Amino acid sequence: MAVTTDEQIERVRELVAAVPAGKVVTYGDIAAAAGLSSARTVGWIMRTDSADLPWHRVVPASGRPAAHLARKQLARLELEGVPITGDRIDLARARHRFPD
Repeated sequence: MAVTTDEQIERVRELVAAVPAGKVVTYGDIAAAAGLSSARTVGWIMRTDSADLPWHRVVPASGRPAAHLARKQLARLELEGVPITGDRIDLARARHRFPD
């Protein structure tokens, strides 16, 4: 398994911080923009180093938050005006696109 560098961690943090209110990105979107090979690496970084970031704007590709975060995450996103249907974020309308 490849070691995650401090530079990669900082890049992920920068990308998460850049997601505007009312928009979301997936773990895979962050991985692609950061040049990481796995969305799981983004998940690990978010679990260990995201308390000061808008973590609620990073969601699984399904648009459905993890069960243990769902209520809190959906409530925060709803306050920002993110379109939600049931327990799923409408990624087609809410997804933020990073510039190439």
